[in-house]
Amino acid sequence: MPSATEGSIVAGIDGSRSARTAALWAAGAASRRKLPLRLVHVYAVPLANVPSVLPPAETIRAGFAKLGEGWVSQVREAALTRFPGLVVETAVKEWSAVPALVQESSTARMLVLGSRGLGGFTGPLIGSTAVALAKQGHCPIVVVRGAWRDDDRIVVGTDGSPASEGALGFGFDEASSRNTGLTVARAWSDLPDRVEDDERKSVEEQVAPWRDKYPEVAVEVVLCRGRAVRALLELGKRAGLLVVGCRGRGGFEGMLLGSTSQALIAHAECPVAVVRPAMRGDDADR
Repeated sequence: MPSATEGSIVAGIDGSRSARTAALWAAGAASRRKLPLRLVHVYAVPLANVPSVLPPAETIRAGFAKLGEGWVSQVREAALTRFPGLVVETAVKEWSAVPALVQESSTARMLVLGSRGLGGFTGPLIGSTAVALAKQGHCPIVVVRGAWRDDDRIVVGTDGSPASEGALGFGFDEASSRNTGLTVARAWSDLPDRVEDDERKSVEEQVAPWRDKYPEVAVEVVLCRGRAVRALLELGKRAGLLVVGCRGRGGFEGMLLGSTSQALIAHAECPVAVVRPAMRGDDADR
């Protein structure tokens, strides 16, 4: 199995239509950045208490591997049809999904997942995998769901925390690569005029270095009354991508560690990107 190329965009493949859609989203991201796309399928062979009437373990293992290789090959062909010239790497691994994908994330630019796995599993299953990867992984995680257009605005949720710095970096880089605009949103439960002015000033100060780094990106700042998840879901109706940090304070606290993350992953009408809190500045768009 070839080793992963540093900086590749990795997509998890499980044979589902959702994973195929996510892989094509990842292929578009890789094509825009002129990076390799890496398609990864992970399978586990259930050998405990296997009835004696079933084939030997090695036969079962070979069958799982062949099935995975077939799924990966189909997605590879679809990606190359849509994006000719794209460099596509593939890997089929026998392992547990989370540790395998954590390992992949150590060299990846981003890790992309579908929102619905094979057999109709969705919501908590995908959410728990994304939570585990956000805690243990080494790159941004993107869960692809809903519809999107590459020219739709990118929306970033920010609260001024280090986690949202990483999210801003990722959002600006994505907007630049798509040649589209960026909306920076901050939610607050109560916004009297004085507090609103202070919050807007705080957001503008946080955004200023990123404006300087990406002068080609048109930026708007939006202050939202109410709960963060409701504000982001509403903005996501017109977005090409929602970007959040996975730990923060104030309006976006616990973005990927509780009910807010589950709501975004389960209900957003566009893909959702989650950036780890340790990723700041250039680390978020390396």
